[in-house]
Amino acid sequence: MMAAHGISTAFDLAGWSGQHLDLVEQALGQWVGRDAPAGLGEAMRYAVLDGGKRLRPLLVLAAYEAVQSGADGAAREAAPCAGMDQAALRAGMDQAALRAGMDQAALRAACAVELIHAYSLVHDDMPCMDNDVLRRGKPTVHVQFGEAQALLAGDALQAFAFELLTPDDERVAPAVQAALCRQLARAAGSAGMAGGQAIDLASVGLALTQDQLRQMHRLKTGALLQASVMMGAACGASGAAAHKALADYGAALGLAFQVVDDILDVVADSATLGKTAGKDAASDKPTYVSLLGLAPAQAHAQELLAQAQAALAASGLADTRALAALADMVVNRSY
Repeated sequence: MMAAHGISTAFDLAGWSGQHLDLVEQALGQWVGRDAPAGLGEAMRYAVLDGGKRLRPLLVLAAYEAVQSGADGAAREAAPCAGMDQAALRAGMDQAALRAGMDQAALRAACAVELIHAYSLVHDDMPCMDNDVLRRGKPTVHVQFGEAQALLAGDALQAFAFELLTPDDERVAPAVQAALCRQLARAAGSAGMAGGQAIDLASVGLALTQDQLRQMHRLKTGALLQASVMMGAACGASGAAAHKALADYGAALGLAFQVVDDILDVVADSATLGKTAGKDAASDKPTYVSLLGLAPAQAHAQELLAQAQAALAASGLADTRALAALADMVVNRSY
């Protein structure tokens, strides 16, 4: 793992993740689907709770903590954070209250990006798209609740993500709320996930070039992963150099995630993955393995990991260990 400006490379990712996942799971359990009528809440909660790696929320929180670490301690204390409402500063709100507001913004961003991811899985699994029956080790939402309820559950999760980002809470600056909404909307829409899925559906049976495949995956998978990093950064304070470095990190990580997904679809089984293995080949979808071969695809994943680590080294941030560990986990995972 990469060192970050003199900070020890020893990092307990499991311990760090466990602590942060507890916060995310508690928030999701408290917020999702509580008041939804006619069984909709049950379908929403089934889609979100009790499953998934929660990579995207962890990236939000890791990036938030990285920018809070600043270039060094003195700079962190001297510079007001982007998430601090300047009106609140003028009104005399103390630093602890301002930090609490930024923490709340980051937690809401972490949950919101997971809701967008969950909604996309619900819709992608439906018969009109990928027609899959297994997700996160259990029946997909349309199998469990029917197609109409699955469609509505996905719609409701998407809408609720943006509700979470716009709380009636004066501690979270309106400008930060707007920035988070714009980042998430762009990553989820035609310039991101939905656009990538459209390309994916249109590419079945076609021979794509590596550039075409890369563009599809940058939109379908990479955009939301990169947005997770940038939303975390938007909740804190970062200079232009750190902002660009984090964007580069997120882009490399997002593409690496999909390359590894393509590899695992070939080498892992359904029980390990928690979803149907071998489905890409069965559906005649273009993948990095079908285009490059297994060994070159594995080598490309390692190249992307090196790019992500190099971006963190260039960020100037004092502590990027969590982001570095998450990148290593993404590329070297077995499921």
